Amino acid sequence: MLYNGVYINPDIGGGSMVGRKSITPLEIRKITEVGRHAVGRGLYLQVSKWNTRAWVYRYQIAGRRREMGLGSCNAVTLAHARALAKRYGELVKEGVDPKIKRDAEIVENVTKQVWTFNRCAEAYIEAHSPSWKSAKHKEQWKNTLKQYASPVIGTLPVRDVNTAAIMRVIEPIWLTKTETASRVRGRIERILSWSIVNGYRDHPNPAIWRGNISELLPKPSEVSEEKHHPALPYKEAALFMQELSNRNTITAKALAFTILTASRTSEVIEASWDEIDFKEKVWTIPKGRTKSKRIHRVPLTDSLVVLLEGMPRLGGWVFPSPRAGKHISNMAMLKFLKTTMKRPDLTVHGFRSTFRDWAAEVSPYPRELAEAALAHVLADKTEAAYQRGDFLEKRRELMQDWHKFTHEGLANLAILQSA
Repeated sequence: MLYNGVYINPDIGGGSMVGRKSITPLEIRKITEVGRHAVGRGLYLQVSKWNTRAWVYRYQIAGRRREMGLGSCNAVTLAHARALAKRYGELVKEGVDPKIKRDAEIVENVTKQVWTFNRCAEAYIEAHSPSWKSAKHKEQWKNTLKQYASPVIGTLPVRDVNTAAIMRVIEPIWLTKTETASRVRGRIERILSWSIVNGYRDHPNPAIWRGNISELLPKPSEVSEEKHHPALPYKEAALFMQELSNRNTITAKALAFTILTASRTSEVIEASWDEIDFKEKVWTIPKGRTKSKRIHRVPLTDSLVVLLEGMPRLGGWVFPSPRAGKHISNMAMLKFLKTTMKRPDLTVHGFRSTFRDWAAEVSPYPRELAEAALAHVLADKTEAAYQRGDFLEKRRELMQDWHKFTHEGLANLAILQSA
């Protein structure tokens, strides 16, 4: 029979019993006549001429009659269908169209399940960042990808990222920000390799350089001059150290320590007292904090031991920050150079070059000793395989002479060259 234009099956009570709550799943299974059969609260059982059976929810919102499928009777039970109808009815009362809301939720869930480039990038960073040398390195990855890659390919399914898409990321900055563009390309390549290994996309990797991007763009070395950290000429080291000795701040002492040990900024600012062996006069940097991922022992001269003994013991850091529980920031020494020392032309890292130039041009020590002092890994794998020691005692002599040179000036030139 028809009820308000809708077919009502008499088997479930006809028009007078529409929505009877006592109807059972068994009674539902007995309904075979083609049409829509009212169950109540806008819920209907729809039987097709092919004998398929599904739930339909009908409602009216903003003066319009609408309906939405709730699934097959084989997958959705009567109780579940009724619960859905009740939930959607409450949304209608609130003025919310349940079909629009449900469809939006489905799209959101599907999006979450798709491995986009952004999602793969986040997973790659989380997987690999524990092995990176510092939190700063992790932030650099995040920031460059956010600024350059994400706006172009971030929401793309990773399987759809191709060479053309990558070119849209790096080509606009290849000539103006070559070094940055090259790093972004390399990071994209690693993320895509990770996604290939994990089965989220197929080979090949569209971000590889050789035989791929190399055919579309000039080499970085052809469009950008190699930039070195500004370094102090070694002949000016004594005068600089004399000026530095007039400063008595923790940052000034950290800079002096950095210069006299030829160390990296992060290694110094993160130094802790348990790494210092005053008896043996050795500072041992654990492999987790070195660029080479190997333990690096630094011989300490008598003057450096005195410097360390005079440092305040505020927490576990050798060079503590005024902020309790922290070490000085990675920008503290650079800011000190530029503002206090009035040397905006220099960088902290550049003092490693100052040391290296002095070792090569003035000192009598062999190249491998200077490289060991800088914690550089030998490029020659065969040579590296045979060189298993770290020349600690010989480096102690080297660093002592470096200290003499930086504190006694050019008079050391003749002494060292005749040694």
